[in-house]
Amino acid sequence: MKVSILQFPGTNCEYDTEYAFKKLGADTEIVWHKSQNIPNDTDLLVVAGGFSYGDYLRSGAIAKFSPVMKAVAEYAAEGGKVLGICNGFQVLTEAGLLPGALKRNEGLHFISKHHHLKVVSNDNVFLKKLSNGDVVNIPIAHHDGNYYIDEAGLQELEANGQVLLKYTDANGEIQNPNGSVESIAGICNKEKNVFGLMPHPERAMEALLGSADGVNMLQGFFES
Repeated sequence: MKVSILQFPGTNCEYDTEYAFKKLGADTEIVWHKSQNIPNDTDLLVVAGGFSYGDYLRSGAIAKFSPVMKAVAEYAAEGGKVLGICNGFQVLTEAGLLPGALKRNEGLHFISKHHHLKVVSNDNVFLKKLSNGDVVNIPIAHHDGNYYIDEAGLQELEANGQVLLKYTDANGEIQNPNGSVESIAGICNKEKNVFGLMPHPERAMEALLGSADGVNMLQGFFES
């Protein structure tokens, strides 16, 4: 399996992401934002976390204009699998590849800690190794993680099974750290080939570092 990982000025999770996928047995390639193309042999394209362009204007608002994003949109339109993690999720919403937007956290503070998530829908390649209702423990690290979508958009997400993950406590009860609508932590597009989440599964690959729950999340892509 070949995983290509986008790198923008300010990205800081591309090497964590590369480590995680190499640990799972993938071949990886870092793709600079000025590239005009996605590598032809790409099986999964990851938009990594960090602070692209310093999060000026809005998180992801400048990155969406990078040359590589035209190729990302074309890759996704052709059915290619795309995963946006944290700032990558913000970039995908800004680029219109995922619905909704990410706002400043409700408490106006940067949050960095492990947080539990409940799997809401596993009817997709990303979470198919988990079961609906499973609770995982995954790090979060964001300032603008407050997911927003209007009521009509929310109803559409829910009707199509596009809400993938929600923030909860260890027992699966809602515990919202940032004010996200319906405590949403991750979504996908209607076609279920573009995924975005604010938590960092690539930082949850080893129990020694607090959690290995990211392994089953990312392994789904290897069985598509």
